[in-house]
Amino acid sequence: MSPVFNAVTGDTPLLISVPHDGRELPAGMVARMTEVGRSIPDSDWHVARLYEFAAELGASMVVANYSRYVVDLNRAADDDALYPGQVATGLFPQQTFAGEAIYRDDEFVDGEREERLRKYWAPYHQHIQTTLDALREKYGYALLWDAHSISSIVPRLFDGELPQLNLGSNGGTSCAKQLECAVAEAADDSPYSAVVNARFKGGYITRNYGDPENHIHALQLEIAQRAYMNEKTHAFDDIKAARLQGALKNMLLAYSGR
Repeated sequence: MSPVFNAVTGDTPLLISVPHDGRELPAGMVARMTEVGRSIPDSDWHVARLYEFAAELGASMVVANYSRYVVDLNRAADDDALYPGQVATGLFPQQTFAGEAIYRDDEFVDGEREERLRKYWAPYHQHIQTTLDALREKYGYALLWDAHSISSIVPRLFDGELPQLNLGSNGGTSCAKQLECAVAEAADDSPYSAVVNARFKGGYITRNYGDPENHIHALQLEIAQRAYMNEKTHAFDDIKAARLQGALKNMLLAYSGR
């Protein structure tokens, strides 16, 4: 079994979480999946690679190794809906974002959901909590940046084409207003279209760990994948990515007050 996640320890109050770039699938699960499911089309392709520069900023990082189809690390363990009234992709996805079946049959074996929570979900969240507590103890505060990407057009989930930079602070509750404004200003100064708390307001990670009254701040950034890759082939585009990394660096520096 591959490690559930890879982690890097930095020397600043900033932790970057990458929960959806994982590509690993347990062997027993693969045998039951459709061809579409095995292609894991809803991965946050290359997000960990996109943020490799963050080590230069002294950030800590935690990067999941297993696909969101195993268990979605950005959903609550009780699978409470993030956006009531909208299509929910779920803690244990049964369909792709396009509505295609992930499994040849949708039945889980006895205890499988609980086992996935124990093996994959719990260790990732334990690491986030332990790291944030340690950062707050050391620096007096901690900054969590939850890093995501998604196809620019997903008709089943949202209308039209997504802006390139989609910041979420759970309606302004997961981080201090001055931090949100500083990051939003850096995004607005970039060559990319940017919004705050629009379609993506932050998932479970942002909402659960963001606690500004207790000096833990959390923001989610959902990037439209056309900004750094070829969406048809899923190939990383070095030229596009280098341009985007400049904007991301400025946003992270603004978040860190540097």
